[in-house]
Amino acid sequence: MSLRYGVVGTGAVGGYYGSRLQQGGAEVHFLLHRDYDHVLKSGLAVESIAGDFALLQVHAHRTTATMPTVDVVVIGLKTTQNALLPELLPPLLGPKTAILTLQNGFGIEAELAAWVGDRPISGGLCIICANKVGPGAIRHLDYGNLLLWQHRSDHQPAGISPLLEQVVQDFAAAQVTVDKVEDLRLARWRKLLWNIPFNGLSVVMDATTDEMMADPNIRQLAEWLMEDVLAAAQHDGDALSPGQNRHLPQALVAQMLAHTEHMTPYRTSMKIDFDEGRPLEIEAIYGNALRAAQAAGARVPRIEMLYHLLKAIDRRRTKG
Repeated sequence: MSLRYGVVGTGAVGGYYGSRLQQGGAEVHFLLHRDYDHVLKSGLAVESIAGDFALLQVHAHRTTATMPTVDVVVIGLKTTQNALLPELLPPLLGPKTAILTLQNGFGIEAELAAWVGDRPISGGLCIICANKVGPGAIRHLDYGNLLLWQHRSDHQPAGISPLLEQVVQDFAAAQVTVDKVEDLRLARWRKLLWNIPFNGLSVVMDATTDEMMADPNIRQLAEWLMEDVLAAAQHDGDALSPGQNRHLPQALVAQMLAHTEHMTPYRTSMKIDFDEGRPLEIEAIYGNALRAAQAAGARVPRIEMLYHLLKAIDRRRTKG
């Protein structure tokens, strides 16, 4: 029997994976803001490379106060809104409710633990190109699988618990491939290998993925940034597990560049946030990674420069 889910943040990512879970037969409750009236009346629509579908009736909520307690809270909010979680989450939390964050960035699970205590927290790394294109409307352009593992804490072991195994089964019923990763921290570095260059450069260069890959200078900048991420991951792994092989292979750089070159042209999530005047996830993606790299003794000058460029751009935009 499938679990009951509560999606907090029904944007491109939360909306897509939550819709897939409901399509697969799970009971899903969606927290909405501006789209509430539209979704309550017309449901959610997903235009997908895996096949379009629509959910004509959904459990739509304007506030978590009307949502039931759930087995799993799926966090689809941008990390810039995480300060709202202590207010949003309590109505959803039963004694055994688990947290699954689908957020970008580094060190996210540890930050969530400060708000939700010793309940299980898992990280879901979304390998997907998807945009929200209108009220209750999501366009899924490419990829779509999840990398999943439970966060290790003082109270919870890392791994796959029976509840998380059920989450994997529910996603499988929803036609979402889930790959279990045995090192969530390393998997987050792997995701940053793409996010750090392409999210930031898309803002600085005002470019989509195809435009960036077509320009040899931007492509070179992306490659240099990837080299910094590899160095950060290696030093972090050495610091955490001396003598153990917790590194990302060099070959990933060429693989990710090739995949980006052939993916459907894509405007990154950070570029969309910038274009629409929303706060940028600079600290979650760049600041946390930079501080972790520096603490492990890694020199990552290209990441540091991009971090300060993005902070300055965001500050100037805010003042303007």
